[in-house]
Amino acid sequence: MPESPDYAALIAGQAVVIEMANSGVSGLPVVSHLLALGQRALHADGMAFVEYGPTGGRVIAASGAVDWALGRPVDPSAPQVARLLAGPHTSELPVDALDAGLAQQLLSRGLHRAMYARTEIGGTTIGSLYSFFADPHGTPTAEHHTLMTYLASCIAHLYGDQAGLPAHGSGPVVTALADGLAVVDRDLRIRLWNPAAEQVTGYPAEKMLGERLPFPLPAPGQVIDHRLEGRWLKVTAGELPGAYESRVVTFRDTTDQYRRDHDRDLFVAVTSHELRTPVTVIKGYADTLSNHWDSLSAPDRLEAARVIGLRAGELARLVDRLLAAANDGGQVGGAPPTPFDLVDALRTAAVALPADLRRRLTLDLPDDLPKAYGDRASMTTVLTELATNAEKYSNPGTIVEVTAEAEDRTVVFRVSDRGIGVRPEHIERAFDRFWQGEQGDRRRYPGTGLGLYLVRRIVERQNGWVSLRPREGGGTVAEVRLPRA
Repeated sequence: MPESPDYAALIAGQAVVIEMANSGVSGLPVVSHLLALGQRALHADGMAFVEYGPTGGRVIAASGAVDWALGRPVDPSAPQVARLLAGPHTSELPVDALDAGLAQQLLSRGLHRAMYARTEIGGTTIGSLYSFFADPHGTPTAEHHTLMTYLASCIAHLYGDQAGLPAHGSGPVVTALADGLAVVDRDLRIRLWNPAAEQVTGYPAEKMLGERLPFPLPAPGQVIDHRLEGRWLKVTAGELPGAYESRVVTFRDTTDQYRRDHDRDLFVAVTSHELRTPVTVIKGYADTLSNHWDSLSAPDRLEAARVIGLRAGELARLVDRLLAAANDGGQVGGAPPTPFDLVDALRTAAVALPADLRRRLTLDLPDDLPKAYGDRASMTTVLTELATNAEKYSNPGTIVEVTAEAEDRTVVFRVSDRGIGVRPEHIERAFDRFWQGEQGDRRRYPGTGLGLYLVRRIVERQNGWVSLRPREGGGTVAEVRLPRA
């Protein structure tokens, strides 16, 4: 019999939440505190909250035995996730009912059982709350389910207050599940039609409930493209265990021409802005050498050549980033995955960094680190972007530290700085394409806003994930996890 919830811890923790709210703290710090509070009150070994936004799901807060999952992507259209989203508001399940890769990682850490609560506002799903337990035989009581529902409601309240949670920043924070979702019975009659389904198809729930699907139903595990009244839908389906011959159907609009046009205009604007500075400097020094060669001393000529070489290197790296970002549908870090020596790859990548950055870099890498599974060549780009970012946002002379370690299912390396840190509401937005913490011509820190975007694409194409978190004592830690070979 599991322990009853610790209501004393719950009350004490809620007092802290109220104090945080009164002092103006909101968003991710409050979510993280609620997870730690829930873990104590439920006697759980770890908790995690998955946020669903326009581009899918992601673990944005985690505590205890699952803090390693921070930043891990979650596909809301995957059958295991879709079943939970379409099922009861709270449920209990063995961890092996989750995605196979995630289940293996949880089991290897001694976690066998989970509880789940859906986070909703007015029927709109915005996230999922999970608690994990080592005890494989415990059976949660009605009190445990009530407490999970309460914690999920507290998190939903933050969104309702427009508290600026990570994936949405300062914009509208209440976001429907990006994919349309329907549950159909054996006769293909619709029993559930979520808000995103209304938005994607233009068909309201009151019209669709009890009717047949307006598009073909693919076989489980297959994907079809279907044209529906001028828009293209990508449709998937899966079985829904526990309901008699019911199926979960997910679909999304793939005709988002407006977004492509917007990205194209933004790309042109960023490109012209960022190319201007290095090109101007290179031209200026080249003109100086060409027009004043005889009047310049040998040291002056060498210095001009050094600056031209330095700026040309910056220009080459900038062009690489812009081309990779423009190729949004193509492969980044797309070589076939193979086992590789991560320590050797990081040391090799460090040698290729600019000299000023190399002098600030410290490598604390174990020689016996197990091999990673992925694309070795892409680690040069990953380390370059993370180390350059760390250098840019920290004071001159402070160190940038690279460390690594192994866990049961992953190998991890971290790039840590002693800089200005990252605001909680910017942790996820920092991975958006072209996003900058500061906007306009008076930004203190130059850049395209592409580095972290490319890093996340590269790492996730290798079935890994990347996250940012505050460094104890000040600064930021960028953490990359790759599958262990």
